[in-house]
Amino acid sequence: MEWLQDPAAWVGLLTLVVLEIVLGIDNLLFIAILADKLPPAQRDRARIVGLSLALVMRLGLLSVMSWLVTLTAPLFSVGPVTFSGRDLILMIGGLFLLFKGTLELHERIEGKAALVAGPRVYASFWVIVTQIVVLDAVFSLDSVITAVGMVDHLAIMMMAVTIAIGVMLIASKPLTKFVNAHPTVVVLCLGFLLMIGFSLLAESFGFKVPKGYLYAAIGFSVAIEALNQVARRNILRLDASRPMRDRTASAVLRMLGKRPPVDVEDATVPGQQQAEVEAFGVEERNMVSGVLTLAERSIHSVMTPRTDVSWINIDEEPDVIREQLMGTPHSFFPVCRGSLDEVIGIGRAKDLVADLISERRIRRDRLRDPIIVHESIGILRLMDTLKRSKGQLVLVADEFGAIEGLVTPIDVFEAIAGEFPDEDEQPDISPIEDNIWKIDGAADLHHVEQVLETEGLVDEAQEYSTLAGYLLARFGQLPKPGDRCDSEDLHHRFHFEVLELAGRRIASVRVERTPLTPSDADADGDSH
Repeated sequence: MEWLQDPAAWVGLLTLVVLEIVLGIDNLLFIAILADKLPPAQRDRARIVGLSLALVMRLGLLSVMSWLVTLTAPLFSVGPVTFSGRDLILMIGGLFLLFKGTLELHERIEGKAALVAGPRVYASFWVIVTQIVVLDAVFSLDSVITAVGMVDHLAIMMMAVTIAIGVMLIASKPLTKFVNAHPTVVVLCLGFLLMIGFSLLAESFGFKVPKGYLYAAIGFSVAIEALNQVARRNILRLDASRPMRDRTASAVLRMLGKRPPVDVEDATVPGQQQAEVEAFGVEERNMVSGVLTLAERSIHSVMTPRTDVSWINIDEEPDVIREQLMGTPHSFFPVCRGSLDEVIGIGRAKDLVADLISERRIRRDRLRDPIIVHESIGILRLMDTLKRSKGQLVLVADEFGAIEGLVTPIDVFEAIAGEFPDEDEQPDISPIEDNIWKIDGAADLHHVEQVLETEGLVDEAQEYSTLAGYLLARFGQLPKPGDRCDSEDLHHRFHFEVLELAGRRIASVRVERTPLTPSDADADGDSH
């Protein structure tokens, strides 16, 4: 144990540990690729078994160094080329790496694994371990020969190999996760294996390829791939900052086999901001947005509120009821007794008119049973209820049984495609001039966002779903005609002015949109 007091021996040990780790990187890469073919529960075990076998094999080979020396003796010759036992091992290992690397690369590039239908079929555990052992034999020989050539003490060699394998065991799991999570890295690693296989094959024929050349090429490729991963992460981060609607439009276009248009000139002129190119028109973009947000909306945002519900009081005079039916362009009416909360049934307009003409009364036996849902029902479940109603309206009640409003299939359709006013209705949003609108207080807040081309008005944590509810939350009390408040997004400022009230309800609002100037943005930044 005299070498323990020799500083040169410790320097040799440290150097040999680093070299053994470097020489084991290619082994680790291939183990990472092979382990991915096993079920997730067996991958860690395969890595540990493979590296443990590598340790045992290298320690065993170090113990029979005298036999290793004989491997360099010529066994036979083919023309001018002679082959030793070491050459045959390198040739078999090189051919194995070339075959396996080419096969793996072909599968990755052709995407065969992605085309297989049904559950993924995993390889057998011992088949993978056998392949790892074959690779260990090749790489162990290279590692042991390096150790023999660097130091003279067997104990130092064994310590270096043991430490290197321990480091590789610790690093193997994160390396395996990283390699398998990045497809381009897998392809790069397979390229390394092909290069190493070719160098082993060349060396078996007597053409020595300096390891420095291989490691320089691998290091350069790793540096380029690292820059590629950083660039990809920055692109994903930039893409995540784009509005959800733009990202959705691009994704839909890609699914349809089209590419979103790009303004090439703006993209190539330095210092010039790229013009925003809309993938969809305004109406199409609003429809996509309506579909994507439909499941998140509350029933209050699509229903006709109680104050706007047209219903029939069965206790009224027949002529009054008939005049109401003739003056209201609806197909179905709730038929009630004295109050909307006392629903008797749902009547079809033409049946009600026929009863009033022929019998001067509404026949109870011709009314349909009312369909009543709770106000907490989701939009998707509501759509199933509407499908079963066969075109009939659905009433919405609160927890106390009071009728809050009603929903028809056209209400859900309007939530997607925009407003379709009846003959007795005015549009909720009417343009006055460019960037100025007159909006009904009962207008759906999602629709208002679409028309104003902004986001942030809807707050799912709040209970309001109309523009009036939004303004009441901003004012904190019932405003008076002429009261104003402002709102901003990244590009515009919106001025809301109350025009008129209807009782205790905001009836109409004037909205003006103005672009934010740089000074406004700076002022906002200073105020924050």
